Amino acid sequence: MRAEGSFMRLRTITLDGARIGPADIVDIARDGVPVRLAADGLLRAAAACTAAGEIARRRPVYGRTTGVGANRTQDVAAAEGDAHGLRLLRSHAGGAGGPVPAEQARAMMAVRANQIMAGGAGLRPAFAEALAVALNSGHLPQVHEIGAVGTGDLTALAETGLTLIGERPWTGGRPGVPPPAPVALAAGDALALCSSSALTIGQAALAWSQATTLLRATPVVAALTLLAVDGGTEPYDARVHAARPHPGAVAVAAEMRRLLGGAAPVPARVQDPFGLRCLPQVHGPAVEAAASVERVLGVEINAAAENPLVDAAGGTVLHHGGFHQASLGLALDHLRVALLHTAHLSAARLAALVEPAFTGLRPFLAGPAAGSSGVMILEYTANAALAELRGAASPAALGHAVLSRGVEEHASFAAQSARQTLRAAASYRLVVACELVASVRALRLRGAVPAAATPAGEAYARAAARLDPREEDRPLTPDIDTAAALLESFATL
Repeated sequence: MRAEGSFMRLRTITLDGARIGPADIVDIARDGVPVRLAADGLLRAAAACTAAGEIARRRPVYGRTTGVGANRTQDVAAAEGDAHGLRLLRSHAGGAGGPVPAEQARAMMAVRANQIMAGGAGLRPAFAEALAVALNSGHLPQVHEIGAVGTGDLTALAETGLTLIGERPWTGGRPGVPPPAPVALAAGDALALCSSSALTIGQAALAWSQATTLLRATPVVAALTLLAVDGGTEPYDARVHAARPHPGAVAVAAEMRRLLGGAAPVPARVQDPFGLRCLPQVHGPAVEAAASVERVLGVEINAAAENPLVDAAGGTVLHHGGFHQASLGLALDHLRVALLHTAHLSAARLAALVEPAFTGLRPFLAGPAAGSSGVMILEYTANAALAELRGAASPAALGHAVLSRGVEEHASFAAQSARQTLRAAASYRLVVACELVASVRALRLRGAVPAAATPAGEAYARAAARLDPREEDRPLTPDIDTAAALLESFATL
């Protein structure tokens, strides 16, 4: 739930456990937008905490009066509750690999604080309050990347828990601003804090944001390529897509018509290669896949998915598997495969741009000197990035694990899927950036400036103002970097 003042610096995001979307998490994680906690969410959290304590005095409650995993059959005495929780945090803080980047840690903290507001964890509100203080002061727990398999980010949240109670140091923080005061650990707090996939969800939100931005920018680049090779617009005709109305394809075709300003130039060919002709059919599913990830994230960010779920109103707890991240993992796997397919089309359009039969220019859009290579190397770079994307696109859901003495006999590997999606988005960006460098160069060499009044014309003007106009052979890395940065602005045309 967003609340904005007159100026961006006054903007805050209210974590309420009900209406936070992935874009909110990204704004908190990347831009440092401050947060506050909704009063009704704090009341829900407090009610669940009180109810959990009362219920645990009447009946066994997993993780509060028992061990966890295969140790669920081992009872824990009430007098041992606090010590048991501390042992859980210490024993589960076994992550490996490097520390996650700051924006991923912030995303995790925002997700977990918001989930606590949903009121199903039985965790004391003080933990959400401390997470909010840390977010607003710039303090972060140091959590390690490797340790989750899609059934809860146990290692990352245990490390976070030890930081919240003062056993591990905070990192970062604004000068002169102290970190949150340590939270005292009470019986039941440890599992209630760790029973979440907050890091995975936060990483997935960041990946979704990157992928969505790039998917919006891709038709802009494709439109420039179409103009550079005198492509036809019939593949984007509304009648074509009314006859086969897949939502993503309909939307992409309409976007291409908008970008081109409704113009229908005389095409140079009866029909174009698939890179242009099948853009709606291939890019459309990627748009749909991103929308599916957004929908799943909207549920997960606001979910009371902790096991057990505390039903304060009903005075009971429910043991369940709601923490399992199959929905998110599968949605992310789908998105990466869809990204790979539309990236293949970008590489195909790049191949057309370096071919004289499509542009009427010298091979590789080369300058006048004999034997010049022009943008030849862009095909190699694009296909190298495409290979990285192909590796990242392999479904994480193909993995399998049986853990904790056979009690947990399935895993979604959503954590791996989220990290793979971050890598996939970075590779996809480079593929499309290479196409943009070539399309702008082709339009320049042909003197074919798109109509200024169209979105495609605005995109060309932005790119032409920043991309190096020199035709002689030279290193193209700066051009690729510039083009990759331009894609952010293209997404909002």
